[in-house]
Amino acid sequence: MATFKGYDLIVVGTGFAGCMTTLNFLEECQRLGKQGRVAVVEVGKEHERSGASKWTMAYLRLDKNLDFDKDWIKEMRRVTDGVADEAYCEKLRKEAPISARYLEEHGVKFVHHDEPNVLLEFDTDQHFVFPEGGGNAIIQRLLTDIRKFPNAEFHYQTEASKLLTDESGAIKGLKVRKSDGLLHDLYAPNVMLACGGFEGNQEMLARYIGRDTHKLPLIAPGLKYNRGAGLRMCLEVGAGTAGSFDGMHCELVDKRAGKPDAVIWGQLSHSVVRKNIANNSIAGHNYGILVNDECERFYDEGERHLFATFEMAALHTWKDQNQSCSFITDAVIMDRFKGSWVYETTDVPPEKGDTIEELAEKLHLDPKKLKKTVDDFNAAINDKPFDLMKLDGKSTTGLKPNKTNWASPISKAPFYGFPCTSNLTFTYGGVKTDLHSRVVSTNDIPIPGLYASGEMTGLFYNEYPPATSCLRSMTFGRIAGTEIAEKLNGGDRLTSSGIASLAFRK
Repeated sequence: MATFKGYDLIVVGTGFAGCMTTLNFLEECQRLGKQGRVAVVEVGKEHERSGASKWTMAYLRLDKNLDFDKDWIKEMRRVTDGVADEAYCEKLRKEAPISARYLEEHGVKFVHHDEPNVLLEFDTDQHFVFPEGGGNAIIQRLLTDIRKFPNAEFHYQTEASKLLTDESGAIKGLKVRKSDGLLHDLYAPNVMLACGGFEGNQEMLARYIGRDTHKLPLIAPGLKYNRGAGLRMCLEVGAGTAGSFDGMHCELVDKRAGKPDAVIWGQLSHSVVRKNIANNSIAGHNYGILVNDECERFYDEGERHLFATFEMAALHTWKDQNQSCSFITDAVIMDRFKGSWVYETTDVPPEKGDTIEELAEKLHLDPKKLKKTVDDFNAAINDKPFDLMKLDGKSTTGLKPNKTNWASPISKAPFYGFPCTSNLTFTYGGVKTDLHSRVVSTNDIPIPGLYASGEMTGLFYNEYPPATSCLRSMTFGRIAGTEIAEKLNGGDRLTSSGIASLAFRK
């Protein structure tokens, strides 16, 4: 076993949370006239780094002024049945704009999108924001700035194994396993765990969520490294938990697509896509019907706003429909959304037919069954006007299930379809933290020196109100990095940054 001392902070993970923690720590130390030494531990190879962060389009629930949706707390209260940590949500509401402006100051360019066709549940005046170049642009910008500091060391292909504590229970470092297979001790008085949930751990998925989780493909390649190490290590030292451990965020994707899918809603136009951003998700289920392999509808496609229901459609597909369904619509809808991010989200064009029967054959469905389902659906629609910009009450009667809103007839050729399956994006259950990203014990007392941020921290119950996961990862990573630096440089500094080994620098 090799032992290396001299770090002030160890950060596990190179996604949004880890990079924001690292850069803010280094910058704040520099501002204070000190040199803080940080070790960044990443289980993947250098080119594989950043979990899902570099793959996502990183849609952000922000308005034109980069202010956060003030009604998100209400949505969290609604979907969690009142058990959401509202103090945490309020902290995010206040701090998210600071994170966005921080990224702008570091060279990230935001695209501001006004949505004309899809009713958003966001209180942002039909607006949202995403970085030009997606999450990869944010990661590359942050890593470029981190590398400017000689006191930041990267340890790739290094697996976090165990938290090291002193006799009082305070953190004193991290035991890691390097690519040589040997265990090494890295010492620091502060450890930030930003290493994702347990999406890549089949045993934990089965234990916490249940049967058939092994059937869920991961939505981004980097998620295979999210094996729950952070959660396991925290539980070993008595950390509390939050979020629903039997919950997860899934998305419907085009099963024909050749690219991984790490976005939530698709893309706005092909011009904004970069080679490292994959966009295959099918998020437009509100404006057509979803049918299973027996050509039966199984979900109320118009129950609520598009972004309030797309996750549940994916979960129903996984749990009850053997991981397979098809989205069916017609020329009226496709022409309305031509060039939009709603359907142009895959590298394969939709299947197309001049008749429903022809479309069914291309989707490998029974033509007669699909024709009957579409005919029954069309016949059950009321005569209320179709209005995309409100919950219009244009619904069906007598079907199981009925469609509550946006029940537009599927009647104008050509007809279009996407064969879909469900992909796993992130898990809900995680460690409990306070408003400073400090991991707290089972009785809500902060564990000295232990921090966590991102998707390994529990927050969500039942459902995920979207366009917030990236923001909370970055925001609470930023907060932690700054506060750790201030704490260390305020007299609590426990290491000598001048003696850290450079043996693992790559």
